[in-house]
Amino acid sequence: MDTALEWHKTQAELYAGLDHVRQSPRLSGSVEMIVCRPAVGERRILPQGHLDVALGLRGDNWKQRGYRKAADGAAQLDMQLNLMNARAIDLIAGSRERWPLAGDQFFVELDLSYDHLPPGTLLEIGTAVIQVTAEPHLGCRKFQQRYGKAAAQFVNSDAGKALNLRGINARIVEGGVVLPGDTIRTLTQSNLLQENPHE
Repeated sequence: MDTALEWHKTQAELYAGLDHVRQSPRLSGSVEMIVCRPAVGERRILPQGHLDVALGLRGDNWKQRGYRKAADGAAQLDMQLNLMNARAIDLIAGSRERWPLAGDQFFVELDLSYDHLPPGTLLEIGTAVIQVTAEPHLGCRKFQQRYGKAAAQFVNSDAGKALNLRGINARIVEGGVVLPGDTIRTLTQSNLLQENPHE
């Protein structure tokens, strides 16, 4: 999975598709693909994902891999999950077969822009609830190797950062099961009051 791609989109091709990404649904969308990373450089498309508050996505190496920038090397809860807009990855990768190379666990049909989903936003995904965190998710060296220099510049541009084209980080608030095709939606305060009337 770490093999560099020989084919990459140009800046012109990427920016030509930006309006389509901007038209992503805002309040409620769908889960298009679930991917786990059993080991570094490995990807496995899952027929369903089990989200665990302590372990993350079961089968994924988030907890075992840890975080090299942390003082103790431990995995960071604010980077427990990565979500990427399905229209953005399709524009960048060119085909669904290339989506998993990005390394994100969830590809969703939903507007992930900062203005729409600021840190702290709660999302219901399948039967689970996750929270958007402030940890930035940007195009790195591996992303450039897999999708090209133009793609890395595209997601790291001002427009790319505003739309969170590279994706967002999130943590699991309530565990549950997620299947491709499941709904992902923002939870407003009124949603929470209706679902938890005694709180």
